[in-house]
Amino acid sequence: MSQRSKQFHLNAFLMGVGHHEAAWRHPRTDADDVRSVEHFAELGRIAERGKLDSVFFADGLAVGPRIKHNALSTFEPVTLLTAIAGATEHIGLIATSSTTYSDPFTTARKFASLDHISGGRAGWNIVTSAGEDEAANFGLDAIPDHLGRYQRAEEFVEAAVALWDSWEDDAVVLDPDTGIFADPDKVHAIDHDGEHFRIRGPLNSPRSPQGRPLLVQAGSSESGKEFAARHAEAVFTAQRTLAQGQEFYRDLKARVTAHGRNPDELKVLPGIVPFIAPTEAEARALEREFTDLISPDYALRQLSAILRVDLTEHSLDAPLPPLPPVHEIQGNKSRYELVKELAESDALTVRELIGLLGGGRGHRTFAGTPEQIADELQLWFEQGAADGFNIMPPFLPGGLTDFIDQVVPILQQRGLFRREYTASTLRGHYGLAHPASQFAASQARDSA
Repeated sequence: MSQRSKQFHLNAFLMGVGHHEAAWRHPRTDADDVRSVEHFAELGRIAERGKLDSVFFADGLAVGPRIKHNALSTFEPVTLLTAIAGATEHIGLIATSSTTYSDPFTTARKFASLDHISGGRAGWNIVTSAGEDEAANFGLDAIPDHLGRYQRAEEFVEAAVALWDSWEDDAVVLDPDTGIFADPDKVHAIDHDGEHFRIRGPLNSPRSPQGRPLLVQAGSSESGKEFAARHAEAVFTAQRTLAQGQEFYRDLKARVTAHGRNPDELKVLPGIVPFIAPTEAEARALEREFTDLISPDYALRQLSAILRVDLTEHSLDAPLPPLPPVHEIQGNKSRYELVKELAESDALTVRELIGLLGGGRGHRTFAGTPEQIADELQLWFEQGAADGFNIMPPFLPGGLTDFIDQVVPILQQRGLFRREYTASTLRGHYGLAHPASQFAASQARDSA
C-alpha cells in the first residue's frame, strides 16, 4: 500500500465506436459515428470531464483485406486531434505516426503544430508499422525486417528530438521596435547525417509550449522494450494477468535505469477493456451480447493476420494448428507471442480464442461493477504492475461515459486519481519536466 499517497494516470484509447470488433453492430452505438468529427470531439469532452490525462488514437496505413466486416478508422489522427484540441482545454492529445513510412522533418513539424494549436497537449505514439498491406502502399514487396525497423526508428526519433530542440525556448523575440522576430543565435541547424537520414534543420516551427511532445511507445518485443527504455515517456502495453504485468513493469523499469534514466520518467499503462454494469452478472451478459455479434469470417481473417497462418478454412471448434516460431515473425512480435501463449496455455479452441480477442485484440477485458473495476485498477497499481491505465471502452460513447461517471468518482474518493487538473500541458499531467533544448545546453557549456 506504499503507493497509496501517489495517484495514477488514465488515458482513453479511442477507436471508432468502440474497441470491440462488433461494436458498430450493437444497438448501443451509431455506426455512422465512425465518420463524424463531432463524435470524436464529444469523446474528448467526456474524457476531459473525467480529468483524464489524455486521449489516444492508433493508426494504420492500409485498408487491409477485412473491409467487408471492419469498421474502418476514417481520419488521420493528428488532423483529427486538431479538431479535438479546439473542442477541449486540458486533455492531452496523443496520435500514432510511423517511423517506417515517414520522415523526421515532416513528423516533427506536424506534432510541433499540434502542440502549438493545443497549447502544449501533444503526444506522439511511435510505431514502426508491421503490416504487409502497409508495406505494399509504399512500394515494398514485404515488411522491412524487425531489427531494421527499430534501427531506423532510433535514428528517426533522435533526429525529430533534435529538430524540436533546434529552437531554444526564448528564441522568439517579437520586438516590433527593433524589427527582430527571432534571435538567430538561438535557432540552430541540427546537421544530422546518419544511416537513414540527412537533415540540415532547423525546424520551420518555433519551440512548442511543452518543449517537445510526449513520447509514447507500445511495442513489447525485446527491441520494443529497449527502444522504450531509451526514448519513451509513456508505454501502452497488453498484459493479461497481474503476474505478467508485474514482470513487464519490473523489466522495463530496470532497463530505463540501465540507460541512465530515472524510472519515474517512464509511465507504464496496461490496457483494459471494461464492461461496466450495476451487477457482475449484468456486466458479463453485456460482454456476451458483443461477443455474439462477432463475425467468424472477420475474426478468422484478423487472427490469421496476427498469427501468420491461414485459418479461414480452419474449424472453429479445433485448437490452433502448429504456428511458426517467433524468430520468423517480422511484424507485431509481441502481439503474436501474447496470442500464441494465450491459446496454448489455456488449450483454447479457435472459437474460444476469437471470443477472448474480440474485445481488445489481446488486451485484458474485465466485466464487473464500477467498484470491481476500481478494485482491479487499484490492485495493479499498488502491486507494482502499472503507473496508470490505458482505458479501452468496448463501445462508444457509452462505454467511456460509464467509466467517467461511475468508476472515476470511486478512484477520486480513494485518493487514487485527481479531482482537478493541476497542469496545463500533457507533460505536466504525467508529472514530467519541461525538457531543455540540447542546443541551449551545449551552447552554455561552450561559453563556460
